[in-house]
Amino acid sequence: MKKNIYHTDYCEDLDIKKVGEKVVISGWVESIRDHGGVLFLDLRDHTETLQVVSNDDSIFKGLSKESVIRVSGTIRKRDEETYNDKIKTGEIELLIDDLQVLGKSKSELPFEIQTSKNIKEDVRLKYRYLDMRNKKVKNNLLLRSEILHYLRNKMYDLGFTEVQTPILTASSPEGARDFVVPSRIFKGKFYALPQAPQIYKELLMVGGFEKYFQIAPCFRDEDARADRTLEFYQLDLEMSFVTEEDVLEIGEEIFYDTFTKFSNKKVSPRPFRRIAYKDAMEDYGTDKPDLRNPLIIKDATEILKNTSFGPFKNASIKVIVVDDIGQNSNSWFNEIVDYASSIGMPGIGYVTLMEDGSLKGPIDKFLTDEERQTLIKEFGMKSNSVMFFIANRDKKLAQKNAGLIRTELGNKCGLIAKDSLELCIVNDFPMFEYDNATGKYEFCHNPFSMPHNGLKDYEEKKPDEILAYQYDFVCNGNEMASGAIRNNDLDSLAKGFEIVGYTREEVRERFKSIFTAFEYGCPPHGGMAPGIDRIIMLIQDEPNLREVQAFPTSASGQDLMMGSPSNLNEDQLEELGLKIVQEDE
Repeated sequence: MKKNIYHTDYCEDLDIKKVGEKVVISGWVESIRDHGGVLFLDLRDHTETLQVVSNDDSIFKGLSKESVIRVSGTIRKRDEETYNDKIKTGEIELLIDDLQVLGKSKSELPFEIQTSKNIKEDVRLKYRYLDMRNKKVKNNLLLRSEILHYLRNKMYDLGFTEVQTPILTASSPEGARDFVVPSRIFKGKFYALPQAPQIYKELLMVGGFEKYFQIAPCFRDEDARADRTLEFYQLDLEMSFVTEEDVLEIGEEIFYDTFTKFSNKKVSPRPFRRIAYKDAMEDYGTDKPDLRNPLIIKDATEILKNTSFGPFKNASIKVIVVDDIGQNSNSWFNEIVDYASSIGMPGIGYVTLMEDGSLKGPIDKFLTDEERQTLIKEFGMKSNSVMFFIANRDKKLAQKNAGLIRTELGNKCGLIAKDSLELCIVNDFPMFEYDNATGKYEFCHNPFSMPHNGLKDYEEKKPDEILAYQYDFVCNGNEMASGAIRNNDLDSLAKGFEIVGYTREEVRERFKSIFTAFEYGCPPHGGMAPGIDRIIMLIQDEPNLREVQAFPTSASGQDLMMGSPSNLNEDQLEELGLKIVQEDE
């Protein structure tokens, strides 16, 4: 094997056993220090950092931080008082014989590499290649590689076949907004980037691939946020001849084994708790409940149905009881009121149970004695407990606001266990939901999901009463995977789309591939898609997905490093048959 002229070892390979050996190391200059005639340089390669020493003032002359160098010399032991226990090579150093500059860096850096995570994100992403040199950033990407390797091996061990599906596909009318790509050959027509390989993986089931998976890129033209980026990756999987429970058991194994292997946090045991969508909305105010938070939302609508308090009349009334906070200051409670205002609530009421059994607070004067005693008994109030009231005439909004208040109280009271990964499965989603804005029914989740009883009893129920075999894996308040048992019955599938306003022929035209394929025999099938980025984000305690992606766009959706989105010149536009129309100022 040809000898590598750039290194004989990596920094992580060097320790006290190497003292006296000649080595060659290449890497980046992390720092340079002059200690009165003795010069020190910290050399960083992709594995570790090594201290390099020279007594020659000229050898480091003109050298700038972050330049790429090759050094050769002899490993020697440091004086014990200078040991550095923060690095693996802290007992040794390299006495330099020769130094070559392989790639000179500008002397002025956009930011200090070691503290780059404290720099404004847009600056970090513009110089992402520098940001990657930060150990914490690099470790996120190295862990990502390990997790992907582990997941691929696990899927093969479980008998799945890896198949890559197309990146250029057809636009789909359901779900999020598509990214579209103009066709040069077929002017005026467009490809779309896949939001997910949904149709392709179902076609693979029709094609007889009983267990499919891939690490799939997904693209959605939506506003970015902490847990959503324009491009993300998921472990996409689908199986034929399975029930919902079969898929959930595979998902439990994937999540439990991955989290226990790569995280030091306590992971909830298998089987994960199952929570029906209806119960999740009632008890937690969200279909992504954070089970680390012990607070439970209760419904007081019936108890207060005859209330004289205006904001409670004809409203859905939710309450949250928090123990041992009655002594908190007025300013503490004012912060809760301010938070309620920030999420659009007109206000929030609360009462405290005093030692003498009476209630005290802004809402108390509107309660009858019977209502007071029923609230205390029904919701288990104790001395010094505080009950918060959240009300709205729109039940869904009351639930949502109560969920946000629950989270705020859990954080503010220090109730959330930060060292835990609490997983659950939310299932039995409604197949449809009513959109007040449009006055129409919409799909609640995935339109290709199998309704309970296959829509055979749809005429006996309101659309929003029909449940589907849809499920989400949730961890610490984050949706980690969505999935469903698919609807392989064409009549039922068409009827579902009819409820949201499509005719059978429109469905056939819009989903021609899947509609036609199902006419040739489709097995019952189902699957799910764990989010790779979210798994790593939770394991690494990172605040957003961008921290675990190599080259993410910014929060605004721009790639500040590559300069995209960018303009096309006139020749390119003409070739694609496109014309830019300027908006009126």
